[in-house]
This record gives sequence, structure tokens and C-alpha cells, in this order.
Amino acid sequence: MSQFDFEALGKNVRKPSRNLEVFPKPQGVEKVVMESDEVTSLCPVTGQPDWETVVIEYAPDNHCLESKSLKLYLWSYRNEGVFCEALAAQIAQDIYDACKPLWCKATVIQKPRGGIKITATASAGNQPQS
Repeated sequence: MSQFDFEALGKNVRKPSRNLEVFPKPQGVEKVVMESDEVTSLCPVTGQPDWETVVIEYAPDNHCLESKSLKLYLWSYRNEGVFCEALAAQIAQDIYDACKPLWCKATVIQKPRGGIKITATASAGNQPQS
């Protein structure tokens, strides 16, 4: 039996959710990068589908983000109208609010539509300058 009480992980979940779950950060973890190329949303004006790759980077303080809850979270945008830039900002803020990292960065790479590819990056917290 697991020491964790997750709502999604290990359970048969068949619907999207905006509930991001966390677990205690293992000793020595400095940075986490999570990436999904299976994200979809809708153009908020035309309703046409958009396909995105989402890259999330964060420096955990006390908690890490549980990946199944992230999958369900990203799925929740499937039928939502949102601009690429707003999606990056919302994801960064939601990750930051959920696991309280030192910093978080979300990059959304929208696949070309009409010959135009969009990449938007948003940050939350105090990311060190490279």
C-alpha cells in the first residue's frame, strides 16, 4: 500500500481535471523538466483546434508535481479556447501555485497553423538568470 493518498495516480480516472497533485521532493533534486507533445486546445476566436508541445521546468522547494495529475490537467484544455501565450502563463502560474517551487517556467510550442509556429514562455517565481 502506498504512503501517498493521490486522487488520480493508481486510480481509474476517465476525465480531465485541473487538480495538480504533489509529493515531497526527494533529497538532492534541483530541477525537474516535464514535457508533453499531446496537448490540444482551441483557438478562442475561430474554435479551430491547436496542437501544442508543453515543456515545464521548475526548481522544487519542498514538493514535486505528480505526473498523472499533470496529464489530466493538460487534458482539461482540450475543449477550451485559449491563446498560446495565455496558456503558457496559466500553466506556469498553476504549477507555481500547486507545488510552490523556487521558480517555474512553462513553454508552449504551438504547431504551425497557416504556416505560423508560435512559442510562448511564461515564468513564475524568481528564476535565476543564466
